[in-house]
Amino acid sequence: MKIIILGAGQVGGTLAEHLAGEANDITVVDTDGDRLRDLGDRLDIRTVVGRGSFPTILRQAGADDADMLVAVTSSDETNMLACQVAYTLFNTPTKIARVRESAYLTRAGLFDNDAIPVDVLISPEQVVTNYIKRLIEYPGALQVIDFADGKAQLVGVRAYYGGPLVGHGLRALREHMPKVDTRVAAIFRRNRAIMPKGDTVIEADDEVFFIAAKAHIRAVMGELRRLDENYKRIVIAGGGNIGERLAEAIENRYQVKIIEKSPARCRALSESLNNTVVLQGSSSDRDLLVEENISDADIFLALTNDDEANIMSSLLAKRLGAKKVMTLINNPAYVDLVQGGEIDIAISPQLATIGTLLTHVRRGDIASVHSLRRGAAEAIEVVAHGDAKSSKVVGRMIEQISLPPGTTIGAIIREDEVLIAHDDTLILSGDHVIMFLVDKKYIREIERLFQVGLAFF
Repeated sequence: MKIIILGAGQVGGTLAEHLAGEANDITVVDTDGDRLRDLGDRLDIRTVVGRGSFPTILRQAGADDADMLVAVTSSDETNMLACQVAYTLFNTPTKIARVRESAYLTRAGLFDNDAIPVDVLISPEQVVTNYIKRLIEYPGALQVIDFADGKAQLVGVRAYYGGPLVGHGLRALREHMPKVDTRVAAIFRRNRAIMPKGDTVIEADDEVFFIAAKAHIRAVMGELRRLDENYKRIVIAGGGNIGERLAEAIENRYQVKIIEKSPARCRALSESLNNTVVLQGSSSDRDLLVEENISDADIFLALTNDDEANIMSSLLAKRLGAKKVMTLINNPAYVDLVQGGEIDIAISPQLATIGTLLTHVRRGDIASVHSLRRGAAEAIEVVAHGDAKSSKVVGRMIEQISLPPGTTIGAIIREDEVLIAHDDTLILSGDHVIMFLVDKKYIREIERLFQVGLAFF
């Protein structure tokens, strides 16, 4: 696939990195030549220096025969205009734009072909807000991913000493919970992937990813770790787009406070939020945190645009007694550095957003793609089509399907029913198959596996 990526920032660079090793023809456009040189030195891609909305630059990047344009620059206007130019002058089939400003996103009809021709809108703030909201709903989870509109969920947890399943083989899970069907998709032990089998023994500190119907998630979590109590008191540091959207989404269920430095922004937040307490000040102000009883907070969320400020305020909040801290970190190099110590969960907006982009870039009928463990693995929801003659998966039991190394089928969504995958589970046309890939280099094999056609025989 020939793909033009506009913007070599964190999202554009991470997307190029994901796609460059998958036999795609990638061209990255940016006005920053140094940044492009760094990307070009590391990846097998083309680079073009210039403004991505200029017709001459798009032609230089290969827009005449490109399959897809992904506009993820820091400017909403540049991204929208680039899609308009690609549609009008080059008839580019698929146009994806990152648009942050809610004033654009809330206008119905603005992004139709008759107006601004954008096929897929990506709003990083909304993606990250939803991501954090799911983590709040499941205390103790490292990552929570929805499939088939939330009917099934993939959850990552760290196994703790004292968990009922720790020190036992996975087959004991069925003995402990005979009425709950679940499947462990993968285990990461000391950053190394272990493909789970019935006799695999769970050790303390293992990162365990399991899939189950939404109603069974908390029961399975209880087998792997002590269940944390539901959060009640939440403190958000930073009243920007993400902080405001998150407060708006959760203020009716939790006691929420926002700490924001800008007086003008505080006034705007006070007007837009109904049940949230808005505090003007610095989230790194020890006296303010003590005065607001940070030691009573169930969770402290640092969501400003400044990585260093987020890290420092999180460390301070934890030191002052906040039970759990989550920190928004834009620099990927910091994520592995801080997570798992004083900071419980480091949230990367780039990796949260990248799955949404990959959903539309993958070949085949891919319903959703999610990046796991900070990009080390992927979970994919793919729709099976065809019949036993034209498909390598339809009409076959899971044990009869030749999967690439490090790949497991976790569950199947059939209409409204969640079927946890077992060796004798039969795949039918129209099933949503949820797969876990420990090694992303096999993604092309998965796509070919689900393609329909007689060419395979």
